[in-house]
Amino acid sequence: MKQNPHRLLGADFLANNMVVVIFVVITAAAVPLSGLSMTSILQEILTRLGRNCFLVFSLVLPIMAGMGINFGMVLGAMAGQIGLIFAVDWNIVGVPGLIFASLIGVPIAALLGWLAGTILNRARGREMVTGYMLGFFMDGFYQLIVLYLMGFIIPVHSLAITLSRGYGIRNTLNLETMRMSLDRLIPLRIGTITLPVANYLIIGVLCLFIIWFRRTKLGQDMRAVGQDQQVAHAAGIPVDYTRIIAIVISTILASLGQIIFLQNMGNMATYNAHRQTGFFAAAAILVGGASVSRATITNVFIGTVLLHLMYIVVPRAGINLFGDAMIGEYFRDAFSFAIIALALVIHAWRKRANAEQNRSALRGAAEAIAE
Repeated sequence: MKQNPHRLLGADFLANNMVVVIFVVITAAAVPLSGLSMTSILQEILTRLGRNCFLVFSLVLPIMAGMGINFGMVLGAMAGQIGLIFAVDWNIVGVPGLIFASLIGVPIAALLGWLAGTILNRARGREMVTGYMLGFFMDGFYQLIVLYLMGFIIPVHSLAITLSRGYGIRNTLNLETMRMSLDRLIPLRIGTITLPVANYLIIGVLCLFIIWFRRTKLGQDMRAVGQDQQVAHAAGIPVDYTRIIAIVISTILASLGQIIFLQNMGNMATYNAHRQTGFFAAAAILVGGASVSRATITNVFIGTVLLHLMYIVVPRAGINLFGDAMIGEYFRDAFSFAIIALALVIHAWRKRANAEQNRSALRGAAEAIAE
């Protein structure tokens, strides 16, 4: 019996985009229930797109290099936060303060990225869980630095950011001197909608960089390593070095992305602002249709829009339906965690199905030769 090719195409589309379809259905149902106007939703989406995209882009290169989702990007977020602490302490305001924070954060992020890449090379095949644990491990060192060493060994001049005992950084750091300085650098208002043009320009430059980088020798090496490490090694590609470079670039981008994110927020939770960075970025890129083995620029934009659309409308829908915003918050967190689990399960299922299909093809070829 002949199968309908259109039905097969539909089934393949659903299998390949199951996560995206689920989120579209959830958000489409929650938008009318939220009671929010389309103008306010659009304004929030445009703001969050400029605020969060850079962080999500930091996951693309490690996925291309076959290392899965870099949950170790939290190391870069820590580096960016250290840069912001020094910028506030030295009272460098506005965009110069962001540049100063970047100049401090990027070298730290590069060093941490090199360390993380070296460790992940020794945990080949278990990079994601190792990166996640590495983030928890390095968080201890970060806490030691900002809670005890800053002001005690590392000079901190501003009493406004130190604890009353004279050393250690306060729980919440006020970034008012840099708040939305990048967002307002190139102001553009269309009706009631305000666009953070400078953020979009920086994201556009990053997109061009990724497109260019993929065509370079190093970018082609990363793709080869991501497809098959043994074949790449046989072709003379330095596999370990290439994987380390992917993590270093990812960690640097995470550092810059965290600075962009926090300048928009206007304050920083010193001891936990970085902890969920990798989780939210991973959720966004997976919602966009990426997998742990393939990610594109389009996946980043689609995922960021869909995830944050859910973050905007679901809590309000919870208020209107149940009279309690926390119900919406619980649903939001549950869907976010579930989507990561679902994407990982789908990836494992596809990997096993492909392996079984390849084995069946080899058996069929062997039987044909035998006959």
